[in-house]
Amino acid sequence: MGQSAENLFYAVRMCFIKKENFYTLVATILKRVIALSSKISLEEKLNVFDPAERRAALQELVRKYSSTLPTVLDNVNMHFHSFFSYNSKWHSPSRIAWESRKKGLYAAALCDFDVLDGQEEFLDAGLVLSLRTTVHIETRAYMREYADVDINSPGENGIVYIMGGGFARQFPDDSEQARGLLSFRQKACERNRELVERINAYIPDIAVDYDRDVIPLTPAGSPTERHIVRAYLNRSREAFGGDAQFAQYWSGILKKDKSTIRLLFEDLPSFEEQVRAKLVKRGGLGYKKPSIYTFPLVDDFLKWVASCDAVPMAAWLDGTSEGEKDPGQFLEYMREKGAAALNIIPDRNWNLSDPEERRVKQENLRRIIEIADGIGFPINIGTEMNKLGLPFVDNLDVDALRPYREVFLRGARIMIGHTLLLRYAGYSYIGEAAGTDFPEVSEKNDFFEAAGGLPPLDSDMAKRLQDMGEGKALLWLKRRAQAEY
Repeated sequence: MGQSAENLFYAVRMCFIKKENFYTLVATILKRVIALSSKISLEEKLNVFDPAERRAALQELVRKYSSTLPTVLDNVNMHFHSFFSYNSKWHSPSRIAWESRKKGLYAAALCDFDVLDGQEEFLDAGLVLSLRTTVHIETRAYMREYADVDINSPGENGIVYIMGGGFARQFPDDSEQARGLLSFRQKACERNRELVERINAYIPDIAVDYDRDVIPLTPAGSPTERHIVRAYLNRSREAFGGDAQFAQYWSGILKKDKSTIRLLFEDLPSFEEQVRAKLVKRGGLGYKKPSIYTFPLVDDFLKWVASCDAVPMAAWLDGTSEGEKDPGQFLEYMREKGAAALNIIPDRNWNLSDPEERRVKQENLRRIIEIADGIGFPINIGTEMNKLGLPFVDNLDVDALRPYREVFLRGARIMIGHTLLLRYAGYSYIGEAAGTDFPEVSEKNDFFEAAGGLPPLDSDMAKRLQDMGEGKALLWLKRRAQAEY
């Protein structure tokens, strides 16, 4: 693209050398095309699997285009999945950070399933871009108290999506924390392999090999259900190359006529969701009822999060399930187990076409925010970006979300403040020291929010804090934060 544009530039010059005004106009346009092409090329390099190439591309983008980045707005996305678990656009942590800065986000959080592979890359990208960043983790766990009802994983009794927030440290491979993280990865991998075996038995014509067809779709060998679905679609394309054969095959699997399947080709997100429902969800070909043996226990996961000095975090769907119908009871159970914060995906609670469904879920959203805020839980929000069609960031100007803007920003600042203090000063939001310094949760929230509201670090300031050592860094950050609040 770049060389072609240059050739075209000189061709135009030769043709219009005597028409200076027109030439100048064309030349200006072509130069802009060349610049745009270069920028797009660098952005695409942010998604390659080679971490060194991603970092070099990010640094070059900042060198060339930092002056064009917008001023920071009062909006956040504290729940981005990257390609280390599943991102619908195959974005890396560096690409997510770059896009967040391009859109003027106040803060952003990486949140992958079962892994922290993107932690250092995302936090470092935040320094390069002067973007407030933190890192979460998400998993599914078994909750004994709700063993017979849906909670927030539809159709899976006893299974709850749950998180840890504000990871800021790396741990030695032989540490309890590293072993715990490895166990979550391995258990997820075991579930995936068994799922593929069950599906293969039903559709041998497009059977996939987990190591050959699924693992290569990820940069670090941690696939999700969505990678498995993509692998089956890829295999079916190989087996049935023509659209007619492809449509006929999936018509039989999905029990839909071929014309409907052809229409779904034009809406890949909907097609993938229908294939996912048929292959892996309740009632699907590979579905197996979850049990205490297939998922980690909620208690164990939250204890592990706390052992990392990160913040144990409950997750909320929409309040319509049996497990979520009493939000106060649900949050109290979670608090007893150690949860100290809440995650919500607001878009699924208001951006709905059915008026009655929208009314019910917006009321449920109001209730959970009111209860969580009342007990001092920082609330983090985001859009996940693990399915095509999801917005990059929530629109906090809509009527349904505008009343909670400050609550959401406050939650983000608290988590950013925790990450800053933990990474450079060893001072955690859930730590004993913070509990002693701030006996009241409201005071603690005020302090950590003030720390999270400090100007974002760049690489030079981060090095200065590291060189200070934890003790001096804590004093420096405390003085700055206390001056803020």
